Amino acid sequence: MFGKRSSELTETNLEAVQQPVDPARTVGKGRPTPKRRDAERANRRPLVVDKKTMSAEQKAKARSERARMREAMLRGDEKYLPARDKGPERRYLRDAVDVRWNVGEVLLPAMILVLAVSLLPFAWTRGGTFLLAYVLMLGGVLDCWLLWRRTKKRFTEAFGHEPGRGSAWYVVLRAFQMRGSRIPRPAVSRGDTLQRR
Repeated sequence: MFGKRSSELTETNLEAVQQPVDPARTVGKGRPTPKRRDAERANRRPLVVDKKTMSAEQKAKARSERARMREAMLRGDEKYLPARDKGPERRYLRDAVDVRWNVGEVLLPAMILVLAVSLLPFAWTRGGTFLLAYVLMLGGVLDCWLLWRRTKKRFTEAFGHEPGRGSAWYVVLRAFQMRGSRIPRPAVSRGDTLQRR
């Protein structure tokens, strides 16, 4: 019983082998299947690019791309800004700081000058310079408090709601930076009227 069935199968197989092969059809892929470990090794890519293996052309291209992205971020291009700086509300808060003079932006140069004067060998320099330093710091804090109150009121008028959480620190930290070192760069001049853009 089993012998008859196996002989039928072999006859069928022989007929399939003896049928003519279509010459247009390719047989196989023309190469052996790679072992799994070899395929995985070929697909492995490092998470961090090894700069030693990069060509000079690739390095120059990557450098120019980074410079282009940084310049766009400094200009205030929304696409390249970090998440904390994106949106019309953050732009309005930045402009509120940039349209005016702030005590905080002159605080760093003033402190360096106070430190230099305090090193002079005169008795009045020690007490006077430190008093001046404390007056400047107090003036900077008071100026930022007034700036935030005014900005919050104008923001509410412009957008119809109060600024979000963290907006006060955003304004204060920008006010304590020197104008030339602010990122993104100021898009308005001092004395301009503050308006929603």
